[in-house]
Amino acid sequence: MKFAVTFPMVAHPWDQKLITKQGVVDFARTAEESGFDGLGFTDHPAPTDRWLNAGGHDAVDPFAALAFCAAITDRIKLIPNIVVVPYRNPFIMAKAISTIDSFSGGRFIFATGSGYLKGEFKALGVDFNNRNQIFDEAIEAMIGIWTTDDFAYEASTFTALGQTANPKPVQKPHPPIWIGGNSKRARRRVAAVANGWTPFPAPRVLATTARTPPLETLDDLAALLDELWTYVDEAGRNPADFDVSYLNPVGGPPAAPDFDADAHIAALADLEALGVTWITVTLPGDDIEATLDTMRRYGETVIAPSQST
Repeated sequence: MKFAVTFPMVAHPWDQKLITKQGVVDFARTAEESGFDGLGFTDHPAPTDRWLNAGGHDAVDPFAALAFCAAITDRIKLIPNIVVVPYRNPFIMAKAISTIDSFSGGRFIFATGSGYLKGEFKALGVDFNNRNQIFDEAIEAMIGIWTTDDFAYEASTFTALGQTANPKPVQKPHPPIWIGGNSKRARRRVAAVANGWTPFPAPRVLATTARTPPLETLDDLAALLDELWTYVDEAGRNPADFDVSYLNPVGGPPAAPDFDADAHIAALADLEALGVTWITVTLPGDDIEATLDTMRRYGETVIAPSQST
């Protein structure tokens, strides 16, 4: 099992020290020193004020932030959580990712999604109703420009007449692609073109409203994974070649004084048996010292013991 953290700009207000040079240096280096395998940043370039005040969260630019982290770390993977693909031209994204992958020595994992905030799409001038087609075309174009020269492609929102972009990514044939979302469409995408799946917890009430499959229990996750492995088999691919990134709520929040590390570790075995390969760990964001202490504590009580067994 591998472990990742996301930069915790989730509290209101979040600690302003998080977005200083020293704050990001401390976050990234503490994550690496504590044994985490990946770190990431969320992607919200222009969220609505209404969404922010209804429980949403702020964000920095994930590509700029991950490039910064690449320079101050040596081992940890760089995993945005997640990039909303339709927000940007695919060749601009491909160039940013190739650059970070080159500068980091091949540490970028492209975790993606098609997005859901209508107001943000509108602000960015992107057709929300066409986001799935835009997503699929963008992924095809990015793989194409990463792996070939003189690349030609006709899409609904752009035309490539024979483009070549260097440097190519260090990782071959390209950086791993993870796709988020619980829908059948998302999981079919994973099976067809990706290397990993990042499902999102979805309580039944929320799932009904959002029209997405519920994901609350291990049984829910098992059912969705069974479908994913069926799609993978139909695509002629091997389930062992895929990553699955999820959460482990057992034992309580890692920042809580009564966090039960033993129960948390025991639950990792159940998740691993289903095919989960990465755990994303939730961090507090209202106090940078609590953020760093949580990572250190988790490394000592969960990561180190789980890797020694």
